[in-house]
Amino acid sequence: MVLTNEQSLPDHTPLLLLRGLTREQRHWGEFVPILAEKLPNPVLCFDFAGAGELYQERSPTTISGLRQSVRNQWQQHKSAQKTARVHLVALSLGGMLAIDWALAYPDEVASVTLINSSARPLAPFYQRLRWQNYPAIASVFWLSAASREQRILQLTSARAYQNPAIVANWQRWQQQKPVSMANALRQLFAASRFTLLQPLLCPTLVLSSQADKLVNPQCSVALANFLQAPHQQHPWAGHDIALDDPNWLAAHIAAFVSQSA
Repeated sequence: MVLTNEQSLPDHTPLLLLRGLTREQRHWGEFVPILAEKLPNPVLCFDFAGAGELYQERSPTTISGLRQSVRNQWQQHKSAQKTARVHLVALSLGGMLAIDWALAYPDEVASVTLINSSARPLAPFYQRLRWQNYPAIASVFWLSAASREQRILQLTSARAYQNPAIVANWQRWQQQKPVSMANALRQLFAASRFTLLQPLLCPTLVLSSQADKLVNPQCSVALANFLQAPHQQHPWAGHDIALDDPNWLAAHIAAFVSQSA
């Protein structure tokens, strides 16, 4: 078979990384440059309303509203770069935004990678947010900003919470761009109502952590089964695989995106 010049060119469809509840793009940490080294594709990060660069905005109370706040930024970037589609790589609540985006605008999404995400009615509420941690999660709202970030790290990571530099970074970012309690509750409310009723049309990969203390790994099993998507599980990482083992995560995503080109 003879390849045309267009066919022989490497895929440069951007990857857009979406974080989870109350988190911002800086929380991806060293994962971003590690992933960027493995692919020719540009790696982008945008925040949704109420977090990061948009921390002063009011968070919508629906996943579609949160998604649109990110998509608006993508539309501006897309116009400037003349890019047609995007690979969505999304963690936790970010995965809900990615699913919603792929269903609402299938022509814009080249692939979706879901990391420790969930959806109803595929998994019950006590799996989507482990009931054993309800007291710890509730206590977050009454802690000081510094103690809150440390508690979130303990809930979402298997090892990173023991790293003083990471703890200090998270505490500093919260001081610089604080997510209000009202916005945190709006995001949590949006996530609690997210429902998935139809499969995606684009290639999809599901990644999860066996030691996730926040979301039961069975939620990812249910997602993979419903979406008929390949599923890889990390043996020891916490909810935030990007923090605990960025090399493992980057390797799986790079291989998947390369195959999806």
